[in-house]
Amino acid sequence: MDMISIGKFIAALRKEKGLTQEQLGERLGVTNKTVSRWETGTYLPPAEMLLSMSELFSVSINEILSGRRLSDEEYRQSAEENLRQTVAASGFEVKERLDFFKKKWLREHIALMVIMGVVVIAVFAAGFVMKNSLVGYLAVLLAVVFHGYKHNAMMSYAEARAYDGGGQ
Repeated sequence: MDMISIGKFIAALRKEKGLTQEQLGERLGVTNKTVSRWETGTYLPPAEMLLSMSELFSVSINEILSGRRLSDEEYRQSAEENLRQTVAASGFEVKERLDFFKKKWLREHIALMVIMGVVVIAVFAAGFVMKNSLVGYLAVLLAVVFHGYKHNAMMSYAEARAYDGGGQ
């Protein structure tokens, strides 16, 4: 599967419909940058976008993944190979995007992570100084709550961006 050919074909189909990248993005629910990344072959559109483009442009998903219109004979020959390659590529790209956006969220929220760590240490130290085990348990509870918050917020952020097809 040639991502550059796929991108050029998507661009040609878009132009045949008289759409700009921004207009296509609006119809598909993604940004014009995402459309640009598809058209340059940087990213492969996710399955739901391939389905939407197939309907919009009146071509098969197989033709999009082949990067050209296909005859009946060519269609049958390329269908299985395109499906195998798409499944392999899509899974890797989603994992790669998830990892990227998790790291991005952590970089953007490093100050919050440090503050939450300082609060837990301060509460634990206060319990130690006051010789109050309940305050120490409170520090452990805070650590668990902060970790849960961090994980849920980070995953919500990463998943919302990873599954839009290009990370916008």
